[in-house]
Amino acid sequence: MRLLLTPELSLCGYPPRDLLMQSDFITRMSQTLEDLAQKIPSNIAVLVGIATPNEGAIARGEKTLHNSIALIEQGKVQHIFHKQLLPTYDVFDEDRYFEGGKKTNWFHLSPSTNPEQSAAIAPLKIGVTICEDLWNDESFWGKRNYEINPLEQLAREQVDLIVNLSASPFTVGKQRLREGMLHHAAWRYQLPILYANQVGGNDDLIFDGGSVAFDKQGKVIGRAPSCKPALMALEFNPSLHDLGLISETLASPFHQDISPESTSDDAEIYGALVLGLRDYAKKCGFSKAVLGLSGGIDSALVAAIAADALGAENVLGILMPSPYSSEHSITDAIALAKNLDINHETIKIEPSMQAFDAMLAPLFAGTEFGVAEENLQSRTRGNLLMAIANKFGHLLLSTGNKSEMAVGYCTLYGDMNGGLAVIADVPKTRVFKICRWLNRDQEIIPENIITKPPSAELRLNQTDQDSLPPYDVLDDILHRIIHQNQSTPELLKAGHDSLVIEKILKLLHRAEFKRRQAAPGLKITDRAFGTGWRMPIACRW
Repeated sequence: MRLLLTPELSLCGYPPRDLLMQSDFITRMSQTLEDLAQKIPSNIAVLVGIATPNEGAIARGEKTLHNSIALIEQGKVQHIFHKQLLPTYDVFDEDRYFEGGKKTNWFHLSPSTNPEQSAAIAPLKIGVTICEDLWNDESFWGKRNYEINPLEQLAREQVDLIVNLSASPFTVGKQRLREGMLHHAAWRYQLPILYANQVGGNDDLIFDGGSVAFDKQGKVIGRAPSCKPALMALEFNPSLHDLGLISETLASPFHQDISPESTSDDAEIYGALVLGLRDYAKKCGFSKAVLGLSGGIDSALVAAIAADALGAENVLGILMPSPYSSEHSITDAIALAKNLDINHETIKIEPSMQAFDAMLAPLFAGTEFGVAEENLQSRTRGNLLMAIANKFGHLLLSTGNKSEMAVGYCTLYGDMNGGLAVIADVPKTRVFKICRWLNRDQEIIPENIITKPPSAELRLNQTDQDSLPPYDVLDDILHRIIHQNQSTPELLKAGHDSLVIEKILKLLHRAEFKRRQAAPGLKITDRAFGTGWRMPIACRW
């Protein structure tokens, strides 16, 4: 193997955020790069992602860093290439830290470190791009978002192939978009393209890998699996000026013939959430998780994800029935725990409810039972779960879905308690779909959990639809508002009732203060509550 690709900012992980403002972080990164250069075998060239100082930046009024790629070869850092296009939208904030590169990035790579073997073959001219540099081809998008197109520049330089080192976060269906864009670029410029993407979870972001190689005709010749670390080996044929797999023997453990088109959205989402939870727990120092098992569909899905991410033996489910809990909530939760083979315990919360009632009786005298009393049940459960997490060093998983988070159908310091909100970007209707997908071969989620009407069970005979429109209606309105930025006239044109629209808009805006205090939520869409969501709390709009 002659050239090894690693993802964008691979030396520190992406995104490092404000760690980039700490000078010792940058210094350590540079020192680690030099140490790495000494350890890599001399017959391998490696492209490593790193942040580098922008010398003289302050005098020029520029940012002090570059998002860079270092070429290590023969024990030394031979070249440094700078990212040209810096995304500043959604979760990306690169203009906060980096100055864009001004030069077209390419280098020559001899086919061998042995001069005698290399003499007869011309060195390869390899074009280097970093993530966003590849996302500005106007012939694919129909417009340019940046002044320059690095792909076009490299084509003019007559490079032999293009490599792209990426840290591209997962969203549903994004791999299809990536591959469509890469296919178009390879075909348009008649250049093979190697795309290496980061794998793993960093805070709320999930990086799904899916590294892929295209020949100069735009055909996929190698595809790494999604959401798994992998190594894919290819060769460049100088006579054909094209790429191919080195051998099926070497490639088979990593090669994935399944195209993105043949993978369901439900499978994509589930795999990404498992990866996101596993990495978040590991990087935050947790090996075990705890969650409340209500007998409802949200906690059932989170429990299934947790069991796959951490191992069933490392997941603890807590049943916390109240006098308002139905019998099926208990039996369904226990059936789920048995199906998943996770540990479970039961703590009845009625004594706590009675204690709160007694303490608050003088102050609440003459008032009717209402939301405040209902929320005391949720907050009791939240306190118990936090106590268990605190006592045993478990990661507490919050189980609220995106529909609930959007309209505030959740309790601060109650069911919102947690270190990670696993399905906070998954709408309720999608929760049902994923659970049915999970049950495609055998029952994992008990059927009654899927078919019964959702309920918080904080009062007698309560269902979610007492307070909210049907979830298919709610989720369609929320999708149009959150993802498509539709106005009230557009929602009316889509057939939604004006009173329902008004209610949902009011709930959405009023719940912003709750969402600001929520646990980090794993991002699976292009408009998630979290890093990329920047709405004011104090707002009359």
